[in-house]
Amino acid sequence: MTLRVFDPTHEGRTAGFTLAPRLATLRGKTVGIITNGKEGTRGFFTHLDRMLRSEFGVADVVWRQKQNYSAPAEQEIIAEARQWHAAVTGIGD
Repeated sequence: MTLRVFDPTHEGRTAGFTLAPRLATLRGKTVGIITNGKEGTRGFFTHLDRMLRSEFGVADVVWRQKQNYSAPAEQEIIAEARQWHAAVTGIGD
């Protein structure tokens, strides 16, 4: 009997990237929350929204929901996110 093992990794090479510089503070900044819209994200992100405002002095928290929970965010959200100082995204069931 022959056992064949397949490598599921992508064969193409990905372009390198660098991390964005860390913000010195969140005070007065705009933070975006991108949710997949599943029920499990609402409570967590609502609590995070309160913490960002009350404990970190964030000026504005912008919520956006993807249209398809399993697909990347739409280009409109990506374009808007360029105006934010930071973004949080997550999934939940």
